[in-house]
Amino acid sequence: MNIHEYQGKQILKSFGVRIQEGIVADTPEQAVEAAKKLKEDYNSDWVVIKAQIHAGGRGKGGGVKLAKNLEEVKQRATDIIGMQLVTPQTGPEGKKVNKVLVAQDVYYPGNSDTKEFYVSVLLNRSTGKNIIMYSTEGGMDIEEVAEHTPHLIFKEEIDPKVGLQGFQTRKIAFNLGLSGAAFKDMTKFIAALYKAYEATDSSMFEINPVLKTSDDKILAVDAKVNLDDNALFRHPDYAAMRDTTEEDPTEVEASASNLNYVKLDGNVGCMVNGAGLAMATMDIIKIAGGEPANFLDVGGTANATTVKAAFQIILKDPKVEAILINIFGGIVRCDRVAQGVIDAYTEMGNIKVPIIVRLQGTNAVEAKKLIDESGLKVFSAILLKEAADLVSEVLA
Repeated sequence: MNIHEYQGKQILKSFGVRIQEGIVADTPEQAVEAAKKLKEDYNSDWVVIKAQIHAGGRGKGGGVKLAKNLEEVKQRATDIIGMQLVTPQTGPEGKKVNKVLVAQDVYYPGNSDTKEFYVSVLLNRSTGKNIIMYSTEGGMDIEEVAEHTPHLIFKEEIDPKVGLQGFQTRKIAFNLGLSGAAFKDMTKFIAALYKAYEATDSSMFEINPVLKTSDDKILAVDAKVNLDDNALFRHPDYAAMRDTTEEDPTEVEASASNLNYVKLDGNVGCMVNGAGLAMATMDIIKIAGGEPANFLDVGGTANATTVKAAFQIILKDPKVEAILINIFGGIVRCDRVAQGVIDAYTEMGNIKVPIIVRLQGTNAVEAKKLIDESGLKVFSAILLKEAADLVSEVLA
């Protein structure tokens, strides 16, 4: 589950990570009041107005603006709130900005130059260990840095049996070229960041940039956080941070029906039970000359209710020209799934796109008979090749 920058910073602060302070605002008037509060609490004459959407690259799209007085605060907030912000991560359609973060100015003059770094914590799935990835080239596209100057990307792997060690935090601070007070503060920053990552059951914490201020303090200027959905039952306070307006409405609807759904750009809707079978089904569709329109997993207990909900979700995509239902009857009997398809089809009325149903496993023959004798415009198959051939036929 993705969360907004301001929410990620709240989590970081609760674990002792120093952050760029800020106040979220839904209107330009609230932004002005927030700027006044930041002046009062942190003596911040200038503030940064930052669009809050679940995507990076906001500055490139005009979603991050500096404001030097209250008039500029109101104007910048007016310009950003309600805009359709297009970034390299949103796609050409962009995302609507519903709120902004009014953040303190942390690039103030002092005894030393400011310096931006990149730091992230994530899981290395190939080793089963967490890694801290960091670079001296903060504030830039880390993908570009990795491609063109890979020697500037450092990685520190953490053994889960012993956790993050002090020598590792010192190694990171040293590789970032820090010394003195900034060195010590970076070691504390890394330790607190890793603690936050582990304690929140996150799949990623990305801070870009991490800033060394002109008075040698280390703080998080941004926060991109991804929380593990499977662990949210342990963190109801974090689950409450979910912003469904930032998600695809169809995916939100699917989640409410306990369906795993991801929209794709193809013309054949998929309804399967099991992620592995879903991947194989999408491969079969491509081999048959089609393109998968979605990933949709109904789980191991498919029935008329879940099948109907899946139908409705798939059919909301106007690009869908056919639907392939591919169910392996292990936990659930194939004849029950077949009856669920028939009941859902009958209840929904006329479905204009052809439907191919491939049921394999327990009572597969009985299921095929049910489909064939239903009188509905449904094509049945038992073998995967038969299903692929039917996909080719209906798309021809």
